[in-house]
Amino acid sequence: MKNLKKITALLLAMVLAVGLMAGCGGGDGKGGAADDKGKVYVYCFGDYFDPELEYEFEEATGYDVVIDYFDTNEELYPVIKNNTAQYDVICASDYMIAKLIDGGLLGEINYDNVPNAANITENVKPFFDEFDPGMKYSLPHTWGTYGIMYNKAMVDAAEIDSWKDLWDEKYKEQIVMPDSLREMYMIAGKILGYSMNTTSEKEVKEMTELLLKQKPLVYKLANDSARELMIGESAALAVITSGEVLYSQELNENIGFVIPEEGTEVWTDCWALTANAANKEGGEAWINFMLDGDVAEDNFEYLTYAIPNIHVDDVTEEPVLNPSAEVLAKCETLKNLGAEADDMYSKYWKEYKSE
Repeated sequence: MKNLKKITALLLAMVLAVGLMAGCGGGDGKGGAADDKGKVYVYCFGDYFDPELEYEFEEATGYDVVIDYFDTNEELYPVIKNNTAQYDVICASDYMIAKLIDGGLLGEINYDNVPNAANITENVKPFFDEFDPGMKYSLPHTWGTYGIMYNKAMVDAAEIDSWKDLWDEKYKEQIVMPDSLREMYMIAGKILGYSMNTTSEKEVKEMTELLLKQKPLVYKLANDSARELMIGESAALAVITSGEVLYSQELNENIGFVIPEEGTEVWTDCWALTANAANKEGGEAWINFMLDGDVAEDNFEYLTYAIPNIHVDDVTEEPVLNPSAEVLAKCETLKNLGAEADDMYSKYWKEYKSE
């Protein structure tokens, strides 16, 4: 599904490129309506929306969009902080949104320019209280949880219901863990009964010791490639985000997914305006476009991640993407812990990685 859309988008891009080259020889130098309102500069996680929508946005709004991509929130932060490249609108995760707000690096959204904010589902709004109360600076793009993906042909599905199952010796070298500091400590914290946002060094040390005990059982630390390892049956268990489940099940019918009984992380990735946006209204037009019902449907079909939009009916019907209130009550949202706590976690993470 994703590959087909990528091929279609590539062909469309080639057609548009030919058309632009053909139109460069004369006239007033404008390529069409897209040039009339100027450029909108977007900074986003890679492959995080249907690429066809880039051209639909330009056609619908008259803006010319320029998109750059990054891999992690930590890669985005210094670019925005140091203004090494100027962007109008960005996509970032909840805890990074909080960090950017604290640094005065985001601009408030004018809701008059974003009427499609009315399409946002109610279930995602409480999470914003943790990082952007009142949704002044950001609006949701996708959301989800972390859980355990398992292969029903390789494990007994009835046995997989706890993070502790990832410490079971019988799954030695069949377990994929996230190559991510905060998610790894979230897992250890849930087992030990600690908050994933703890700043207690005693607790972080205990969490590190628990992770080190499990390390000999781990086949690989992986993020994006964890899905492929599970689809290809190179592993039996993997910690993975809920957005990867439906796509994986399309390619391997033995794939299952569970949110452990101890609870997990719930995350929200958001669109936001930079504080020094040169084209603030263009950035708001991009956010408004992404919140359109039809656009949200297209993004869901492409990503298979939960889109918190009232027009995406498939999400509300899929429990993997729409956990119950009982499950969500045991979830936490990542918080920005500050430089001192970040340094402490980094110290113990380096200890884990080096042993």
